[in-house]
Amino acid sequence: MTDTLIVVATVFGAQLLRFGQSSADLHIPGVSGAGFDLAYTVVSTLVAIGWLAALRLHGTRHEKRVGSGWEEYRRVLDASLRVFGAVAILAFLLSVEVARGYLLLAMPLGVLLLVASRWSWRQWLGHQRAQGRFLARAVLVGEHAKTLHVAQELQRDRSAGIVVTGAITERTGGVLMPGVPLIGSLDDILGGVARVEADSVVYSGSDLISPAKLRQFGWDLQSRNIDLVVAAALTDVAGPRIHAQPVAGLSLIHVDPPEFTGARYVTKRAFDIVVSALALLVLSPVLAVIGLMVRADGGPAMFHQSRVGLDGRAFTMFKFRSMVTDAEARLPELLTGSDGNGMLFKMRQDPRVTRIGAVLRRLSLDELPQLINVLRGDMSLVGPRPPLRSEVEMYEHWAHRRMLVKPGITGLWQVSGRSDLSWEDSIRLDLYYVENWSLASDTVIMWRTFRAVLQRHGAY
Repeated sequence: MTDTLIVVATVFGAQLLRFGQSSADLHIPGVSGAGFDLAYTVVSTLVAIGWLAALRLHGTRHEKRVGSGWEEYRRVLDASLRVFGAVAILAFLLSVEVARGYLLLAMPLGVLLLVASRWSWRQWLGHQRAQGRFLARAVLVGEHAKTLHVAQELQRDRSAGIVVTGAITERTGGVLMPGVPLIGSLDDILGGVARVEADSVVYSGSDLISPAKLRQFGWDLQSRNIDLVVAAALTDVAGPRIHAQPVAGLSLIHVDPPEFTGARYVTKRAFDIVVSALALLVLSPVLAVIGLMVRADGGPAMFHQSRVGLDGRAFTMFKFRSMVTDAEARLPELLTGSDGNGMLFKMRQDPRVTRIGAVLRRLSLDELPQLINVLRGDMSLVGPRPPLRSEVEMYEHWAHRRMLVKPGITGLWQVSGRSDLSWEDSIRLDLYYVENWSLASDTVIMWRTFRAVLQRHGAY
């Protein structure tokens, strides 16, 4: 319904803005004659019908894609581009001069409103799922250790709308984890699934279940209208890097390596330069006022600190000073009162923070000078949190992968809780970003950063 309202309003709104209330016709030349005129009202009706049909045919409202992930948004954009691409091709083949202003108004505005509408529905759906509605009931099947890992990951991310109602492993009786009982044995999987009235079965793998038995199990579930989902052992890999390919009856999953060089990385650097330069230019009066306010509180306006960046190289990170000038000297006496995650020292009520510093931290304005670091090439707009050398010295070997990309002013860590995150969650989010970064995800993270700053979760 909202798709229809948006498409109709956008197409006819573009017609109204372009031509006003006066009638306008589109001339379609004939092959040998004078041709004929078609009212733009008819053109708008045909475009709206084609647009809605494309959204339907591209599965933009499929129940398995609506509500989570990027596939829904990608399909909305793809369907819209195809419609207006078809209009452009038809106009070229028929030598029709469609009003450019009409198309340039309808397409971008329509896509923007469609995506905004889908996002709004996701917020509503997320709230409903938090209340226990619109959830898919899933049973996990497989080896105990693998099944436990899948259950923990599904519990971590509730946006997919899957609630685990039970598990079936080689063990019987007891629980897989709090709230997830073991409901049967691998010899009677269908019986266990039937007892909890599951909508889907998530198979995590087991040597006790042969390929032939799994195939028969899939057929049995199909006859009962229950979905079978196979959970790959590979985790924290984003969808664009995964490609399924059937080979000799096998479903092989190809995983593209993460990209740390090449054209995409050059584009990211160009984006950083343009945005940071414009931001420094636009915000220069704000930066000057903040600098004067910090100076008036006593001491220098800027705080310089050595951080570790790309490939383990040290750089000087800039921030507005938010603490008293002797903050570092007073640190040892406060270590026992840390509210941090074990690796980082953080205090919700740090006595070293100045009055103006508390305001700057609450609104994340103390981070603005890092735009200079971005322009210089030390940092990126989006990336892992820039660590101290003392943190890096305590890293396990796998954690060093977070330094394969430049650290960022913001990142997944900031939009997911910042100082409230555990050390393990902070590293997990940073590594996920390193492995799966893209310009599209950078844009989304920057948008989510504004919301995180306004909500002020974990800002201390």
